[in-house]
Amino acid sequence: MNATNKVRVLFVCMGNICRSPTAQGIFRNLVQEAGLEEFIEVDSAGTHAYHVGNPPDQRAQETAQRRGLELSDLRARQVSQEDFERFDYILAMDEDNHYSLSLVCPLEYQEKLGLLMEYAPHWGEREVPDPYYGGDQGFEQVFDMVEAACQGLLEEIRGRHLGDLDQPLRRKSRG
Repeated sequence: MNATNKVRVLFVCMGNICRSPTAQGIFRNLVQEAGLEEFIEVDSAGTHAYHVGNPPDQRAQETAQRRGLELSDLRARQVSQEDFERFDYILAMDEDNHYSLSLVCPLEYQEKLGLLMEYAPHWGEREVPDPYYGGDQGFEQVFDMVEAACQGLLEEIRGRHLGDLDQPLRRKSRG
């Protein structure tokens, strides 16, 4: 695999200011820590255009900062038709956004759609709850859930797409 064949991951929530940019930031960090940024691309988007151009919600940014991650460089955008062709994994945070995506996704790309929490079955949850109208604790819970699912997703991608790279990269990262 080379950089032109990157595995591309898109995280999607409604407005792209809470859950999906949190997932983008967490997954971006995991990819960088694994030394895989040459092979994996990550982005996020919303099913609605409410917040296009805005940075992530301040509470999401503060939660991420407490965990050592920076989200301030991210900006909300809406899912585009090109995303369905471009990305290999299009992962919604909840059933409503998954359904919204399925309505506009061309039939030949439907298999790319999924729920992020499918990669953290031990949580026993199918959906990442929207913390927007709640307090700070909701953002902490979202971070924990998304982090677990992103770790599972990275393992899936390593096993499915990057298996031949796995051993050299692991040895390299330990030294």
